Amino acid sequence: MRYLVRDRMLAFHEEAWIETEHREKVFKVNRKFLRLRRTFDLVDAQGNQVASIVKKAFTLHHTILIKRDGQLDGWISKRMFSLFGDRFKVSLRDGRRLRIVGNFWDREFDIQHDGNTLAHISRRWFTVRDAYAVDVMSERDTLMLLILAVCVDHTLQDMKGDKLTNL
Repeated sequence: MRYLVRDRMLAFHEEAWIETEHREKVFKVNRKFLRLRRTFDLVDAQGNQVASIVKKAFTLHHTILIKRDGQLDGWISKRMFSLFGDRFKVSLRDGRRLRIVGNFWDREFDIQHDGNTLAHISRRWFTVRDAYAVDVMSERDTLMLLILAVCVDHTLQDMKGDKLTNL
């Protein structure tokens, strides 16, 4: 299934919507202000908090914690130095380790587990707002894969020092 993550660039607060390919809003990503850490809440269409994304403030690697129901569900970190391009590693609470690889300059990358692609993320530029597509191949992990796509995009923007998205 394909999902679209659309940033609202002209909002008073920072948010993005995750929609299905049929333009049905599924989740909203809200940024919490006035925190030492950068915190984002993933909220469903009814307004219920589904997950929290917390960027650790002082780490050697860019590390983002993913929490669901108040418990750590996983974390994603980017290697500071890599000879063969940007690579992210993900550790989940259930013990699985995922890799995120691809062409990060063009924002085309895959989330993989044991050589199998679970999702493909493709960045697309529009005139009024930023958007990118997330093609989910593993329906069981849809929520986590969408969270990882938001985390990687935010980390890449943060590392470049750009303010291209609202997240």
